[in-house]
Formats: sequence, C-alpha cells, structure tokens
Amino acid sequence: MSITSVMVLFAVCWFMIFLIVIPIRLQTQGDLGKVVPGTQAGAPEHHYLKTKAKITTLAAAVMTAILVLIITSGVISVRDLDWFNRMSPIEAPVGGTDG
Repeated sequence: MSITSVMVLFAVCWFMIFLIVIPIRLQTQGDLGKVVPGTQAGAPEHHYLKTKAKITTLAAAVMTAILVLIITSGVISVRDLDWFNRMSPIEAPVGGTDG
C-alpha cells in the first residue's frame, strides 16, 4: 500500500467521521433563544469546530491505522468482496509440481 493510498484512506475516514461528529453538542440560536434577526433559528451559536476537528483527526488516525493493517495483512481481500462471483477464478501456476 503506497503512501498516497494511505493519505487518501485517511482523508476519506477523516471526512466521514467529521460529518458524523459535526452535529454532536451543536447549540443552535433557536435552542438558546437568541435568534439574530435575518438568520435562521437553526444557525449554530456554539459549534466547537476546533475541538471536533481534533477529535476527528485522532479517530481518523486510529481508524486508518486499523484499516491499513487489515488491508496489508490480507485478512480481507478484493475477492472477499466479490459477492456475485464476477471475478475470474484464480489461475493455477503454470508448470506446477502436480507431477
């Protein structure tokens, strides 16, 4: 697995986790009863983005490390995900020792 693949995997994990973490502990203007005229009541008042970005980075690093270990160890391969048997069968080695 190349460093580029690891970076792409980390970015995908980071954004997936960030989209999950964003609404946690979000306080909107409507929740606090302080709606600024001209804005939506659902606009965030306190969003804690720096904290959420740090938590996301830590969680994405752990998840990426786990996924890299699974991928490089061969525990799960592409053939394990071929549920409809669309991949060609594994070829036997040419000039085998079957005698």
